[in-house]
Amino acid sequence: MPTPLSPEALRRAPKVVLHDHLDGGLRPQTVIELAEASGHQGLPTTDPVALGDWFRDNANSGSLVRYLEGFAHTCGVMQDEEALVRVAAEAAQDLAEDGVVYAEIRYAPELFTEKGLSLEQAVEAVQEGFRQGEAATGNRIRVGTLLCAMRQNDGWQRIAELVVRYRDQGVVGFDIAGPELGFPADRELPAFEWLREQNAHFTIHAGEADGPESIWRAVQHCGAERLGHGVRITEDIKDDQVGHLAAYVRDRRIALEMCPTSNIQTGAVASLAEHPIKRLSDLGFRVTVNTDNRLMSDCSMSGEFGMVVDQFGFDWSDLHRFTVNAADSLFLPLDERRALIEDVINPGYAALQQ
Repeated sequence: MPTPLSPEALRRAPKVVLHDHLDGGLRPQTVIELAEASGHQGLPTTDPVALGDWFRDNANSGSLVRYLEGFAHTCGVMQDEEALVRVAAEAAQDLAEDGVVYAEIRYAPELFTEKGLSLEQAVEAVQEGFRQGEAATGNRIRVGTLLCAMRQNDGWQRIAELVVRYRDQGVVGFDIAGPELGFPADRELPAFEWLREQNAHFTIHAGEADGPESIWRAVQHCGAERLGHGVRITEDIKDDQVGHLAAYVRDRRIALEMCPTSNIQTGAVASLAEHPIKRLSDLGFRVTVNTDNRLMSDCSMSGEFGMVVDQFGFDWSDLHRFTVNAADSLFLPLDERRALIEDVINPGYAALQQ
């Protein structure tokens, strides 16, 4: 008989994360300690449990703009190299404790330069932290980095250049983050054209706070290989009739980096029952499950798996498929993706299904 889908079994399952923000996943105690060390003002409380609750409640507003307000505190305490190393190392360790075997963690380097760090210093500190975190877990996890440009700001090209500069040191790709509505992905199209010329990878947040046109721009103008969230692709699906854009995304195997708890909190979907993850999976889209912001959403990968299992009746074979979908979509060479699937993921799920 298969192992029951208990919280402990879900933690043991090997998991892959495509969409996890470094500055959205700090430990509450770490925020408190770093605020004290750096002189950051304005934390609503210095009790770690209450602070975690505050981040969750602030995020649970139904508004992406409000959801993003909590980042003023997390980014506020991540303004020196020591803090960045610590946060990155703890992120790797926390994910590994939850059974994550590979994570692509993203952040915007420009958010960590308020006190004088250069973009390069920020990137190098985070990379050092990830390496320390991997080592602390006995290399049970591997972390790849995505560097984000903030879509409301100019200068995407400089972040794209950092991706290429550091791609042999663990930076695997590019993204744009921040408010989607009003800041289209093709606003600085030359950055994406340059990344393609450099044979570099990128994903784009699209289909969360804006609809199919945003997805169309990300895919057709920019050439996105994956879509951050992508839940509003369903607006191009009527009943089970898949529209031309949705069919293109599905047929090209463009991964949807879905984050169920976050998608509810930001108002991208009204409730878990209305989340399109099962519908899109049934229609053949490359669906993946992710955390987005573990602190803000008070979530984990095993918790997100548990939610969709309870709501939609997914079983081990579904979770295995979502995990293979994610591994197939990593910005890694083919042989490394195959080894991850064949040596780690498949045996892990086979043991759970016996």
